[in-house]
Formats: sequence, C-alpha cells, structure tokens
Amino acid sequence: MAIALSTSELVRIDEMLWEIPVGARPDMRVPGRIFADRELLDAIVRDQCLEQLQNVATLPGIVDAALAMPDIHQGYGFPVGGVAAMELPDGVVSPGGVGYDINCGVRLLVLPLSTSDLGDRREPLVHEFSRAIPAGTGKHGSLSLSWPELDVVLREGPRALVSRGIGREDDLERTESQGCLPGADPAAVSARAHERGTGQLGTAGAGNHFIELQRVARVFDPAAAGTFGLHDDQITVLIHSGSRGLGHQVCTDHVRAMDAVQARYQILLPDRQLACAPASSPEGRAYLAAMAAAANFAFANRHAMAHCVREAIARVLGPNVAEATRQVYDVAHNVAKVERYRGRDLLVHRKGATRAFPAGSSEIPADFRTVGQPVFIPGSMGTASFVLAGEPGSMERSFGTTCHGAGRAMSRTAARKRIGGAELRRQLEAQGIVVRCSSNKGLAEEAPFAYKDVERVVEVVQRAGLARRVARLVPIGVVKG
Repeated sequence: MAIALSTSELVRIDEMLWEIPVGARPDMRVPGRIFADRELLDAIVRDQCLEQLQNVATLPGIVDAALAMPDIHQGYGFPVGGVAAMELPDGVVSPGGVGYDINCGVRLLVLPLSTSDLGDRREPLVHEFSRAIPAGTGKHGSLSLSWPELDVVLREGPRALVSRGIGREDDLERTESQGCLPGADPAAVSARAHERGTGQLGTAGAGNHFIELQRVARVFDPAAAGTFGLHDDQITVLIHSGSRGLGHQVCTDHVRAMDAVQARYQILLPDRQLACAPASSPEGRAYLAAMAAAANFAFANRHAMAHCVREAIARVLGPNVAEATRQVYDVAHNVAKVERYRGRDLLVHRKGATRAFPAGSSEIPADFRTVGQPVFIPGSMGTASFVLAGEPGSMERSFGTTCHGAGRAMSRTAARKRIGGAELRRQLEAQGIVVRCSSNKGLAEEAPFAYKDVERVVEVVQRAGLARRVARLVPIGVVKG
C-alpha cells in the first residue's frame, strides 16, 4: 500500500486551499488541490485519498486541477469528494469518477408546520415514513414496473411517474436538470441492471441513505431562506438515496468493458480502478448513455420517495398538510455532466460532490436565480445538516462545485467496533431523535462520530467562497436502511 502524504508535502495556496504540485509525481498532468482548513487536512491525510487524487491527476484530458472537497475520503478509484473536468471530445470518462451509486443525491421537502404544530405526532410520523419507504439492502417497493415501463423511466426520469399520478409537476421544476439527463439510452443498460432496478423505485437502500425529519434550528440568510421557503422552527424532510442496484450494475458493467480496452487507447493507469476511455469512443459513449439512464432512474427514485412521504404525511397529519408540503430542490452528487467553462466544453466528474451554481445561472430554477442554487450538506443522524446557496467562487475555483456531506472519518468496521447499534439508538433517542432502522449493525456503521465535523466542513465551504450558509437543520427523527 502507498504511504500516505503528509501535510508538509502540500503547498498552501490560501487560507482554505492546499496544493499537491504537478511535479510531485512524474505522471501527474495537473496539480491536485484540496479545500480544507488545517484540522480537516490532518484528518484527510490519514487514508489514501490524496494518493487517489494524484492518480486522478494523471488521466488523459484532465484540465486545471484534480480537486478535493473538504469531505474527501478514500473511495473506488476516485476519492469520494473528488472533482475532475476532462476536455472534450477526447478527454476520458471514468465510471470510478461517478461511483457505483450513480446520482446518489438529496431532496429537501418543507412542511407548513412548526415544531409546536407537529406536537406529539413526531413519532407516529417517523414510524409511518418507515412503513411507506422500504429501507435496507435489496428491499423492493410497491411500484413494480414492466421492462418497457422501466425503459420510459430511464429515458424520461420522474416525468414518467408524474404521468402516472406519482408526484407533482412543480417537483420537476425544482430538480437539477428537471430530473432528466440528455442522451440516456436504455439499450446501454444491461439486462442484469434492468432486473436489479425493477421494483426498487421508491426505496431508500442501505448505507448512509436515509429519510430524516428535521426542524430549522437557525436561519443565517433570511433573504435566501425566504426564497427557498424556509423559516425558523419549520419542519422539513431530507431524503437521501440514489440509483440502487441498477446504478451499481451499470458501473460494474462499464468498468469491466473499459478495463478491457485500455491498451487499445494507449492509456496507462496507476490504478485499475480508474478504468476509463475517451468520452468520444464507443465505450465512452456507451457508458455516458447508461450513466444518464441510471441518473434518471435515481431522480425518479427520490421523486417516488417524496410521493410516499407526502402520503405518510396525509395519513398522520392530514391531506391539507400533505398538499402544502413542497419541494425545495433535488441535487445529484454522483454524476458526470457536460458543462462549459472559459470557452471549453468539459465533462465534469463529481463523485461525492454537488453543483453549487451562483445567482444568475440559467441552470437553476428561475425562482432561485436572485439568490443562487440551493445546496444541501447533510450531517449524520445526531448532527446538523445545512442548506446553502451557490456562490460565484464555485465557478471560479471548483467548476461550480462544493461538497456533499461531512465525509467519513472512520471506516464502517471501525465504527461498529466502537459502539453497538442498540447503544447508539439509545443515545440518539436520549437526544430526542426518533430512530427507525431494521439493522443495529447498519445503524452503528453510520454513527455520527464516524464522520468529520459537518460544522467545520461547512465553514470551509463558506470561507472558500464556494457556497454560503442559509439555514441549519437538526434531526428529530430518522429512518435508516
């Protein structure tokens, strides 16, 4: 195993930005840059994520720098919290730069209630969420699609569900890319991926996926909060899930296909997990078509989950509350998208990183263009989550990107060794957080101490000029897989 970099090997660019110089390794095409303060950097260098960042900096077609967000940690090939932009047409696309959970992302809903309005109905509501949305490995939901129906979802995303009476039209307007990436081709998605996706719409999955009931504990930017529809002590629901087994299979299939053609394209890789091909190649085009289809499936999955949340709200709090529950936004954080920067068409890989486009961007809903795109940075059950707004600095420094969460500081195995799920459940409930989780083992793996300090991560994001804080949300109930 490679020896981890030390902080002494990094060059400090400014208060919140560090650099691995392009000359640190002879195969690097661009430098590696890390957004972090000193304390976060000390945590970051403990695993192999910066070596992975250097590996990313060797890929053909990469421009400017391989970037690391403050939540960076070791992943498959690319680090989680990594960003890389490849110049088209011949820069590469790497499935590892998107990840196995294609378009894992988050969606925020706001209820027309305060904490006092909710009263003693909090526990029944969380319980109803757990009944309405299957959570856990391999779980299937009530929405089962035929193969042709699934193909419509792969092409159209959640719009295919709205036509079936699932979710609302205005939800589409408040979803990144209106919930549909162009170029999706169901024919590029294998039969095995189709099989794994059938029956999984409207499900949370396992790992760090969740449905979290929250309240707005603090508003930092009243103007932006008002535009997003947030106010002090308001009840919210944050949904975190992705493309489930379908997306995982798409990644598996195309990593294998690209690994087989490296020699044909004369690509030499420091790590086979970076398997890639030119974006313009048959393999590159096939992956991008399949990735877009999986991303559309993930948008549809969160859309279906939001529909189930509203149905649960109707059963516990009444249909009028459900009807007035509206979506703030839905953002992806595992995807590659074609974007234009400084006159160049680039394929921007974001793995465990999310768009943070500023005010005025045509890529965000018209309602938000005066304040910037909503950005969500979740914590982990017992910690806060944050709503932010994209800032111009993201376009200047990070290809319009910020981080997607706190980022793991401890492996799942290490977390389980430190605390049992039953004990963690007792601790969370003592804090006033209602917990529903089918697996104590899975609960322990997601213990709050297994993650970096989300408050510090968000502070770095704001001081680096990538996004600004709008509101702080704290959990009052959580459903985990």
